[in-house]
Amino acid sequence: MTNKLYYGASWYPELWNSSVLEEDIRLMKETGINVVRIGEFCWSVLEPEEGQIDIAPFAEYIRLLHAAGIDTVMCTPTPTPPIWLTHGHPERLFMDEGGTVMGHGARQHICTNNPYFRGRAAIITEHLARELGPLPGLTAWQLDNEFKAHVAECMCGTCKDLWHQWLEQRYGSIAQLNEAWGTAVWSQTYQRFDQVPQPGPAPFLHNSSLRTMYRLFSMEKIAEFAGEQAEIIRRYSKAPITHNSSVAFHLDNEQLYRNLDFAAYDTYASQANMHAYLLNCDLWRNFKPGTPFWLLETSPSFAGSLESYATPHPGGYLKAEAVAAYALGAGAFSYWLWRQQRSGSEQPHSAILSAWGEPAVGYADVLEAGQARRDIENVILASQPLQAEVAITYSDRAKVFLTTEPHRKLNYRGLLGDFYKRILQLGIHRDLVPEGGSLDGYKLLFTPFVHYLSPEYMQGALAFAAAGGIWIAGPLTGGRTGEHTIHTDAGLGELERVAGVKTKYTYPMEGTGTVGEAFGISAELSLWSAVFEPLAGGASSVGVITEGLTPGLSFLTEQPYGQGAIVMLGSLPSGDDGDSLLRAVIEHYARAAGVRLRSDPSPGTIVCPRRRGSSEIWAVVNMDGRGGSVTLPRTGADALTGSPVAAGPLMLSAYEYRMIELPAD
Repeated sequence: MTNKLYYGASWYPELWNSSVLEEDIRLMKETGINVVRIGEFCWSVLEPEEGQIDIAPFAEYIRLLHAAGIDTVMCTPTPTPPIWLTHGHPERLFMDEGGTVMGHGARQHICTNNPYFRGRAAIITEHLARELGPLPGLTAWQLDNEFKAHVAECMCGTCKDLWHQWLEQRYGSIAQLNEAWGTAVWSQTYQRFDQVPQPGPAPFLHNSSLRTMYRLFSMEKIAEFAGEQAEIIRRYSKAPITHNSSVAFHLDNEQLYRNLDFAAYDTYASQANMHAYLLNCDLWRNFKPGTPFWLLETSPSFAGSLESYATPHPGGYLKAEAVAAYALGAGAFSYWLWRQQRSGSEQPHSAILSAWGEPAVGYADVLEAGQARRDIENVILASQPLQAEVAITYSDRAKVFLTTEPHRKLNYRGLLGDFYKRILQLGIHRDLVPEGGSLDGYKLLFTPFVHYLSPEYMQGALAFAAAGGIWIAGPLTGGRTGEHTIHTDAGLGELERVAGVKTKYTYPMEGTGTVGEAFGISAELSLWSAVFEPLAGGASSVGVITEGLTPGLSFLTEQPYGQGAIVMLGSLPSGDDGDSLLRAVIEHYARAAGVRLRSDPSPGTIVCPRRRGSSEIWAVVNMDGRGGSVTLPRTGADALTGSPVAAGPLMLSAYEYRMIELPAD
């Protein structure tokens, strides 16, 4: 990757004739596209018959693009194996939890653990890496495409055998597994590892340990597959390697990116869900700290398939999306797709060009966003995103626990997004930090919706608090063991002891009339909750239940710990009053922790702080199309024009962005 901001699109040259390709490249240059992504669905073109592999056309595409000044991201084509690999071989296909074997078609219909598939995937990957790796213009590799986007855990025979091997490696003996899982419940005790079922069809619900462990097993195997491909590519190519993932997919992103070179994601969040878009930026920035993340797929206007379509973006929003991504640490902003596909299941999806070659709806916005990229490039490249002082733990493992135990259809992605939204709207700069990420430099740590706190995570969070940080744990945090069972020594295990509380009860609060009061605000409480009795000489009660089944007990406590504190948030306030209460909790502890890296943007406007030398650059972006404002704390200068900008209110029009350089405080 070179020292530039990338502005790109997905391109499928194998679908069009040479005259279309020439016109595409000419128009890409006019549009400002400087990188394209190719190849993720082309396996049958590269290898129409088993063993008959011809990579030459893709080498020519890369050369044509390079001659036009456009770089290439080459993908491995493994999400869509060709018909010769699957026809007559159901054992190679994905089987869902109901026992249905996927037929050939769509994508991700293969079992990625099948040894024959793995072998052929390795062969095609090696051919691509060997023949394309040395080419100038190949700037990066993408593995596969959106692992586990349409499927979850495979239940085929191959996976069953690997599952049994995985269990034996994890537990050592079947007695250890039985003890850890509590299999005596419902007479589920096993005598051998090969008796442990996959969590397929059953009259009622499977054991929680079985379901959670199988999901973790599946995640580990996907990361293994990605690492296998990456190892092959590195033998022949020095170009960095990534994968286009998402918070919605069934995989462990932290584990996945551990063996890759940079992080990348896809998102089709609408303007109405702009907080979800920004959450991705704040998370992917921290999977590979210090390395720009890439946004590899977003829509030029709207997403669509044969069965559905989204609302087109309002004019101007695309520019705001792009500037926000770059300012928050993106090295690339890329569209799906360049030219509308004339066939297949995503024909209605918006593109930069229509299938007949005319500018599509949103084309003017693509031009506008491309110009913005050029305008801000020098400033972005000369600065770096500032680390936040507030961290929110992100855990794909927590997502697994909530998938196994969703109560009333709780969804980790939705819960975390709503929690994140409150912090965003308060103007607090924030990082979403993976469960295993460093906590150095943070002042305030939120750990919401993490059922299981590993010993490693506990050690890091306690060290953070001991050094002066404030750790807010909950809601729905700490109540399960690593095997997805209930603690037997205390309601919340070790967390309870260090927090200076005794968990009196855990129960669902919806419909019970439970009301909590803290900071002078009363609100109904929700979710499966923990209520506390502060221990003598331990925590102090900050939030008390005033109505419901457990009046007088605490839902919010604070315990000094070293130079910092541990705060327990046992329940989630709900409704408008609950929103006010949760904001009050965040505000109170942000002040107590000495959080200074924040601003006061109006609703729908964001501030993305960056560092250039000894000064800060505030990238201020209006994203709701209503215009907005933020108060500049000091007199500064427009980083793009050099014009002075006075301290005080800075006004923005609809979708406007400003880059303001502020001297050190």
